[in-house]
Amino acid sequence: MYYPDELIEEVRMKNDIVDVISGYVRLQKKGANYFGLCPFHNEKSPSFSVSPGKQMYYCFGCGAGGNVYTFIQEYENYTFPEAVKMLADRAGVNLPEIEYSEEARKAESKRSKLLEINREAAKYFYFQLRAKQGEIGYNYLRNRELTDETIKKFGLGFANKTSNDLVQYLRSKGYSQELIHEAGLCNVDEKHGMYDKFWNRVIFPIEDINHRVIGFGGRVMGDGTPKYLNSPETPVFDKSRNLYGLNFARTSRKGNIILCEGYMDVIAMHQAGFDQAVASLGTAFTIGQASLLKRYAKEVLLSYDSDGAGVKAALRAIGILKEAGLTGKVINLEPYKDPDEFMKNLGKEAFQERIDHAENSFLFEIRMLEKEFNLSDPEDKTKFHREIARKLCEFSEEVERENYIEAVAEKYHIGFENLRRLVGNTAAKTGLVKPVERPKSGIQKKTTPEENSKRTQRLLLTWLVEEPQVYPKISRFLSAEDFTEELYVRVAERLFAGLEKGELNAASIISLFPDEEEQREVASLFNTKLLEPETLQEKEKAFHDILVSVKRISYEYNTSRLGTDVEALNRVIEGKKALEELSKTHISLN
Repeated sequence: MYYPDELIEEVRMKNDIVDVISGYVRLQKKGANYFGLCPFHNEKSPSFSVSPGKQMYYCFGCGAGGNVYTFIQEYENYTFPEAVKMLADRAGVNLPEIEYSEEARKAESKRSKLLEINREAAKYFYFQLRAKQGEIGYNYLRNRELTDETIKKFGLGFANKTSNDLVQYLRSKGYSQELIHEAGLCNVDEKHGMYDKFWNRVIFPIEDINHRVIGFGGRVMGDGTPKYLNSPETPVFDKSRNLYGLNFARTSRKGNIILCEGYMDVIAMHQAGFDQAVASLGTAFTIGQASLLKRYAKEVLLSYDSDGAGVKAALRAIGILKEAGLTGKVINLEPYKDPDEFMKNLGKEAFQERIDHAENSFLFEIRMLEKEFNLSDPEDKTKFHREIARKLCEFSEEVERENYIEAVAEKYHIGFENLRRLVGNTAAKTGLVKPVERPKSGIQKKTTPEENSKRTQRLLLTWLVEEPQVYPKISRFLSAEDFTEELYVRVAERLFAGLEKGELNAASIISLFPDEEEQREVASLFNTKLLEPETLQEKEKAFHDILVSVKRISYEYNTSRLGTDVEALNRVIEGKKALEELSKTHISLN
């Protein structure tokens, strides 16, 4: 889905970034910019900056940055077209109808119809829960101590005991049998024909992050099987890439996500104020779901059932979280089975205490491993220690491995050096740990020449955005080709083209990059922290040094890549001349 560049720019310019972000974040003016607590990571001191001049935001803590579109996409988890539409509606800009290919039109039409029929089914279930025939479902929810407010918030409903009520209702609304079946709302067989998939069940509508109903879960009333039944996969419902409750949890801003097993656990936690709780959808936790969580938190607290199956699921989830680059901790629910039961017996204050003391995921794995051995038997105890050593070999970073060796040695009363040697021997035998490469000197460089080079180029781009009036004085020395990173070149081309016309529109450049990570990096190019020299003379020298450094980096880069290319040779020759001239030139910043 695409809109003309001119329209995208019109919508952006009519949505002042300070006004928009003020609706989400409390901002305070400091100098030319506004600052507040970053909504994308947990912090106590404001490092989130919004620049009215640049029409950009940037967090110096986590690196989140971009223009008003980027913010809406990241905060609301909207696609770019959805962000455009939202901001266009906010500014009163009429968007044209988008022209689709025939194939795209059919796919979008099918998705729209499936979302529409799901919404209609959710409304039907919601009404049934409040009707006479839904008393059994309503009483079940009230007996589980859910308030009417909570029942309404999650849109809970009821599927009647009769087996074709929903099908008949949807047919009366004009929906075809094919669409009802494709939405996963009915079953079809030779004996019964077409009949409701859900009947005699409390219904849990499953919503995507934008609060659109994409599927359903149903809990049977009585002793029927299966106890929980979920919608099948459909074009709008992918169980492995959605999580129950994430539409609410994504705006929690608690700094973590609580992952549990069932619908009722999520609902009970939200009712108690733990609105960061989510659950996988009747399947084992997946890498796709972990990647989804990574957008909203760096730490995931596992609150799985404390029985054998729950422990097994937690151990599997820990591995998936590690693979996704997330930190995992485990909430101890004992002596109760699940979060809902824990909350009812001990209350939310006790649950918060368990959250505060959540167990490190590795130490949880070791504690569960311990149960497989008889530690009063010396032979079994030795086997246990060997297993610990094998698991410690999984840490490739020496500092991290050493810290865990120390923690495990202390907890299980093993001599630190003994355990360390055992880990070393295990690593040597199995090849599990890559040998640590130690620097020859005792001091390790913090940054590489390549990183210093990139930072220098970023400093120059930031300076030109902060003080665009200096560009005409240096344009004869500088071109976009002087930058050594492809992304920097593309940004410089657009920036310099605008500056040539006397226009500065850094925020519009970000919209040229559809990839979220690229948008962040582009924002960082315009928000590198500049030095604050005390005098104009010192400032001019600092700017001159940065400009000369960029030209030198360009010259050395092109020289190193020189082959038989005549054009490249000419660039090197011109670059050397420009560098020599620039070194002798004074550039005034007045």
